Amino acid sequence: MSGTAIMADSNCGIMPSEAASYGIHVLPMPVIIDGKTYYEGIDITPDEFYEKQASGSIITTSQPSPGDVTAMWDSLLNDYDEIVFIPMSSGLSNTCQTALLLAGDEPYKGRVYVVDNHRISVTQAASALDAKRLADEGKSGAQIKEILEGEALDASIYIAVDTLEYLKKGGRITAAAAALGTVLKLKPILTIQGGKLDSYAKARGMKSAFRTMAEAVRSDIDSRFPHLKKQGVLKTGIANTKMEPEKLEAFRAAMAEAFPDMELIYYPLTMSIATHVGPGGLGIGVTKMRS
Repeated sequence: MSGTAIMADSNCGIMPSEAASYGIHVLPMPVIIDGKTYYEGIDITPDEFYEKQASGSIITTSQPSPGDVTAMWDSLLNDYDEIVFIPMSSGLSNTCQTALLLAGDEPYKGRVYVVDNHRISVTQAASALDAKRLADEGKSGAQIKEILEGEALDASIYIAVDTLEYLKKGGRITAAAAALGTVLKLKPILTIQGGKLDSYAKARGMKSAFRTMAEAVRSDIDSRFPHLKKQGVLKTGIANTKMEPEKLEAFRAAMAEAFPDMELIYYPLTMSIATHVGPGGLGIGVTKMRS
């Protein structure tokens, strides 16, 4: 056995089948569709998920079971000395708190380090890939956890919702508000700062929503992260739920035009997020990430 294994969950946008190419390990998130549990990237594809969502299936999300988490830890500890696990933000799910409790007991105490750095999607992926670089540099699991949690607030995300249907289904807005918003073509913009999801603004149409989000990202860079940009460790990110390829490419091109001097990274928004956002959602943000 040797080295430190880096593990995240699929909310980072990297699927289990893709994880090996990044040198990390990914725990699939469960989604419950019409009472049956599926595991993202294992026994359901994005196309199958969106087909079920469009057909009116009842879809809910759940955190991985403790048994699923520890089974992956047990497997990794057969080959590695220790594990750094970077789950989605503790502000958005109980996965992190459960993992912290499990890691505090034998046989995982001192061998599994759970990172609560308040990330999801592109910013969570950035943390996982940063952790891999730090491990390759010889940093221990304890050191990687301390570094990533110290950088927890060096990221910002904005998400525009194209349809209000799924926020209504999840009880996050009333049916009346959803109906009015649909008539007025209002697109809610949500933000994740420090791990909590909050309302940020409303815009008429997705193009207007994108401009509002891009302005917010630019403001964050100028006010919160100028030192990180100067150091060359700041990158922009974009993510989406199901969307026409040409529309996604147009938004990617608009991001590159808005931030021409910064590298743009992309990962899809995953099924756990799509359950609440629905198709056509767009997320953009900025994050510290080592090259």
